[in-house]
Amino acid sequence: MFDEIGALLARHLPGHEIRSVVLLGEGWDNVVYEVDGELLVRRSKEADPVLRGETVLREAELLAAVARLSTLPVPEPVFADAGAGVLAYAKLPGVPLIEHRVAEPARLAPVLGAFVSGLHRAPVAEMEELAGRDVRPGAEWLHEAGQDYREIAALVPAAARRTVEEFLGRTPPGEPRTLVFCHNDLGDEHVLVDPATDAVTGIIDWTDAAVADPAHDLALIYRDLGPEVFDLTLACYEGAWEEADRERAVFYARCTLLGDIAYGVRTGARLYTETGLAQLGRTFA
Repeated sequence: MFDEIGALLARHLPGHEIRSVVLLGEGWDNVVYEVDGELLVRRSKEADPVLRGETVLREAELLAAVARLSTLPVPEPVFADAGAGVLAYAKLPGVPLIEHRVAEPARLAPVLGAFVSGLHRAPVAEMEELAGRDVRPGAEWLHEAGQDYREIAALVPAAARRTVEEFLGRTPPGEPRTLVFCHNDLGDEHVLVDPATDAVTGIIDWTDAAVADPAHDLALIYRDLGPEVFDLTLACYEGAWEEADRERAVFYARCTLLGDIAYGVRTGARLYTETGLAQLGRTFA
């Protein structure tokens, strides 16, 4: 991989001498390498080369648009290589929230509320041209959650199984009445914080950004930071919000939590599994 990244940088940043390449992490969609402690090189895991290239170029253009909307720092592309399926951008300061639990999570609520509000105010038609639309029926979410649960059921504490299984047997909530531009994967692995101050320093990984249900962005705050921080964030949220939106947010939080645990099991990413299991009680309360 050192040679591959070296070839990419020679093509796009001639004269740059690489001192180090470190595998930083791997998620559902991408593998990320850190170069010299200052540049992140992200390779798409999409198998189709045409779709992979289109996705990389689309996200580079999208990030430029997001930078104009966001109240928090976002990655700024240094180069995009469609053929290699690679997007490179300057490393933002901070560490993922999933790796550093802040002492007072409630202090994050105003910052996250303002950030989500800004995204959700974006012109929908313009952002849909860049990011597309992502709307799936609740029955599909529930079906996938059921598949994930079957993979992890043996790990779920006996006391929680009945609650989870009752949830999987319910009718999903109704569809959203309004769609907005969303990050669409605002989990704690994509929120950066300063370990010294616990301040939010940036939002990363915009691969899944789309015009979607506004409840989904808030749902992952519910899942990863808990109902109290969710309510505090909602108090700072400037978009329209009704009880039906809350119902969908909790629904998405529960479905994606099962998905995260299953992802950790499938890939060996123990942090996802352990964190998800620890969050089961409050998420399904």
